[in-house]
This record gives sequence, structure tokens and C-alpha cells, in this order.
Amino acid sequence: MTSNRDDSLPRAGMDVSDLRRSATGPALERRDLHEDPIVQFERWFGDACGSDSMDPNAVTLSTVDADHRPAARTVLLKYFDERGFVFFTNLESSKAGHIAVNANVALLFFWRELGRQVSIRGSAERIPTTETLKYFATRPRGSQVGAWVSSQSSIISTRSLLEAKFEEMKQKFRDKEIPLPSFWGGYRVTPLEIEFWQGRENRLHDRFLYTRQDNDSWRIDRLAP
Repeated sequence: MTSNRDDSLPRAGMDVSDLRRSATGPALERRDLHEDPIVQFERWFGDACGSDSMDPNAVTLSTVDADHRPAARTVLLKYFDERGFVFFTNLESSKAGHIAVNANVALLFFWRELGRQVSIRGSAERIPTTETLKYFATRPRGSQVGAWVSSQSSIISTRSLLEAKFEEMKQKFRDKEIPLPSFWGGYRVTPLEIEFWQGRENRLHDRFLYTRQDNDSWRIDRLAP
């Protein structure tokens, strides 16, 4: 059978250039900002938690592997303070492997309902096991079992194998305290730059960048949209 298809045309695709939404957020002025970006982040994070944002602690984590290829995925922020931003993961995952060879990472929070973004650049390092254990003890039991089951980022043939392993581990730890897996832990991202982005009409967004100085103070600059 002869095909009438023109092989010079792309096999799939869609023109989405007409999809657009004008931001209508409030003005963000320098006088509105706290001198400490962690305090400013706490304010905005509180706003996100009080809005209709789903999973306001969801954050895109970007890393770079040994071949300088970037990768991004969504993780959940579990806590933050003046030291940085903490998330947890399997220590044998691809993200952990990337951090082992290049600790420079980026975080991006996007709160669509508020028309806001916060982007963070800094370095990631493992937190102490005692700190990880303290958090692990607060996880739902199913999540604790799940941490034992998945060899994260590895190839598996079927989901049924994963579910069977979950049932096996659930029975193994039945009526027992579930221990912290040796291959599971947390990372803290120490920020060097934090940008606060507020969407505005006509793409004239308000952007302010905090840059850490040598004395651990922060310089604040307005950026063009």
C-alpha cells in the first residue's frame, strides 16, 4: 500500500501559541520586601498555603549530571529555615547521583493562583542522619514502607512487582516500628540567590533578586521582566 504521507512533515505536534493568560497580580515594590529573603519567602509561602494552590510545597528541583545534562523533577519541600530548604529522597536516585557529582542545584516554586514564582539557586548537601530520622518518624506508615520498596529511577518490568514488594515489606514490619532505610535521606539547599517574581499585566512582571554577599547579608536588585 502506498502512503500519501509527506515525510517532511512532523509526525505529531500542536500549535499552542494562542494559549495565553494575562497576569493581573498586585504591584510588588522594593518597600514591600523584607531584608531577609527567608522571611520574605515565609510570607509568600504562607500566602500560598492560604490560597487554592494545590501542594504549595511542591517545588521543581533541577540538577546537572556528570555529562552536564540538566534534569528537572518535582519534589516536596518539607521544611525551611535560615540554613536553607530541605527535601527527602532515595539516596540511590538519579537526583542524588547528580548532586554527588555537582552540588549546584535550582529550585522553582510556582503558585499559579497567586501569579507568583520563587526561584532559588544554591548548593545541596546531605543533612545529618539524626535529622532525617526525626522526619522519617513523622511520615505515614504507608510512606515509610514505600521508602523501603522502590529502587528509585531504576527500570522495572511491571507495576505488580512493585506492589508485591510493598506487601512483602508491609508484612515484614507488621506490628513493628519501621526503621529508616540506609539508602533514604534528606538534602538541604543553601541558597546563594533567591528571586521573587510577581506576574503583572502586559508581561511587565515585578522581579526582585536577593544575592548573598560575603558577609552573609543580601543585596536586593530589581530585574527587568
